[in-house]
Amino acid sequence: MIHFVGAGSGAPDLITIRGKNLLEKADVIIYAGSLVNPQLLDYAKEGCQIYNSALMTLEEVLEVMFKAEEEGKMTVRLHTGDPCLYGAIREQMDVLDEKGIEYDSTPGVSSFCGAASALDLEYTLPDVSQSVIITRMAGRTPVPTKESIESFAAHQATMVVFLSTTMLEELSERLIAGGYSADTPAAIVYKATWEDEKKFICTVGTLAETARENDIRKTALMIIGDVVTHTHYNRSELYNPAFTTEFREATK
Repeated sequence: MIHFVGAGSGAPDLITIRGKNLLEKADVIIYAGSLVNPQLLDYAKEGCQIYNSALMTLEEVLEVMFKAEEEGKMTVRLHTGDPCLYGAIREQMDVLDEKGIEYDSTPGVSSFCGAASALDLEYTLPDVSQSVIITRMAGRTPVPTKESIESFAAHQATMVVFLSTTMLEELSERLIAGGYSADTPAAIVYKATWEDEKKFICTVGTLAETARENDIRKTALMIIGDVVTHTHYNRSELYNPAFTTEFREATK
């Protein structure tokens, strides 16, 4: 059996209970060494075979899985955050489907959730933003043309940008071209929930400058939108005493 497990956003105690239990039982662990906190490997049992997929190709990862299956061993494929976001899991699952190998997925805490916790931030504030766009800049892996930064910026929703720390000058230009003003609030969160986490509040126009001044060159995500400073918003109607819900009557 292959278990795809979300490692969480960084802190080793932010993995799910299910994920931790699977790590403790695994005979083989293949972890994304470029992003997963190695402290999570402390949960592995004695004798567990551990592979760092940062040093491997897809084919090499799959060969380890195939060998483990032939030997009747249980494998955990440990991905950063939640595997469904930029985890490259579909290409693994498709091959496992072809081979008739069983697998399942255990979700994890994504770094975009960890970044919100670092900033004590709510992504969805009434009358400010009720939508969150998760995206990235095009690098060696292209982004579909219909999903351009400019087209997303036109919505003025909250935007979380992954995997783009080395392209912040271009990111600012494209955000502004799409509709955000240069003084729109923004934040950079480096290694959210790790021990060496760093966080910076800035603006769309000062993203690159802020990263440069603080030597942030990778492993960070950017949050764009008015929710970053959350100075003006309406309270939730759900907890408004004048609002009737399924569970309580309005009191005034």
